[in-house]
Amino acid sequence: MDSLAVARITARLDRLPLSPFHYRMLTINGFAWAFDAFDVGLVTFVVAALTKSWNLSPSQVGIILSVGLAGMLVGAFLSGPIADRVGRKAVFQWTMLIFSICSLLCALSWNFYSLVVFRFLVGIGLGGETPVVTSLLGEFVPARDRGKVQGLINSFWAIGWLAAAAISYFIIPTVGWRWAFVAGALPAFYIWVVRRHLPESPRWLVLQGRTKEAEQIVDAIENEVSRTRTIPPLTEQDVSSVYVGPKASIGVLFSSQYLRRTIMLWFLWFLGMFGYYGLFSWMPSLLVKAGHTMVKSFLYVLIMQLAYVPNQVLCAYLMDKYGRKWLLTANLFFAGIATVIFGWALGQGLQTSQVILWGIITSFFVSGVWGITYT
Repeated sequence: MDSLAVARITARLDRLPLSPFHYRMLTINGFAWAFDAFDVGLVTFVVAALTKSWNLSPSQVGIILSVGLAGMLVGAFLSGPIADRVGRKAVFQWTMLIFSICSLLCALSWNFYSLVVFRFLVGIGLGGETPVVTSLLGEFVPARDRGKVQGLINSFWAIGWLAAAAISYFIIPTVGWRWAFVAGALPAFYIWVVRRHLPESPRWLVLQGRTKEAEQIVDAIENEVSRTRTIPPLTEQDVSSVYVGPKASIGVLFSSQYLRRTIMLWFLWFLGMFGYYGLFSWMPSLLVKAGHTMVKSFLYVLIMQLAYVPNQVLCAYLMDKYGRKWLLTANLFFAGIATVIFGWALGQGLQTSQVILWGIITSFFVSGVWGITYT
């Protein structure tokens, strides 16, 4: 590894002002993020329909909802090292193809067991793509603007959930749940957009010793940015300020320097995922069980997901200005309180308007937690 070449590529990218190029990268990666959310959200609505048509027990519903997450565990564990070896763009495309094809297979499921197998395979693709999307976007964005851009990408998660809720609302009651899974296979066509419009990460290329390719991509980025923004000249101080350490192993996360942070982030992720998926994956089924019709339950979840967007955008802009830590703490605190009250309102059978109100408040603060955690 040429440390000077790594430092120069990094300095060239970090000195660029935020421009239409960066927002295009946000959009391309964001829609991939939305497709992930679409598939994760879709199954939560499908199981509400399957519970009736296949007479599923609560434990079977839990297995269908959980097996995709088990697949995501495997996919995420594998995709990181593979992306470091073969590149972000290749893993991006292959994982998207895997979950699209397997979503189509879900539409052909003939019983509970076949659906469980296919959902596990979908999860491998989803789990493999998720870390690549966020890391690839982060490697294009200047460090000073990373909070805002990485925070904004999470607003696309809400777009995916909203699309899943809308399609489920209109498709499942009319033509059945299988067509919802067919819709989940459509991201396969998006691979063409990724291949054509998304460059490989220059930071990854230069770390692989492919300096000439990295420089060509950065040259093209600078030419595009210069059409709309003034680019400051690259100085030796810019290059020298970039620290390029030796290649690190996974064991560094467990060294005395990082162990406490590693454990804290693991707990944050575990508890966040436990709360988010535990609540929103079961939401349509819980509303149906509470006595609402399937169509109305889908509509209520759609309304709750609308509240996911504003706080994503708000936190994205506040992060770079005021920092991540206090903003995360505040959102965690209010999300916890809102979730408890929402669960109580749902269990007590309060008026629909009250249940939806607390669902909206919960969704609002939970969205802020995730926008900051990913960053």
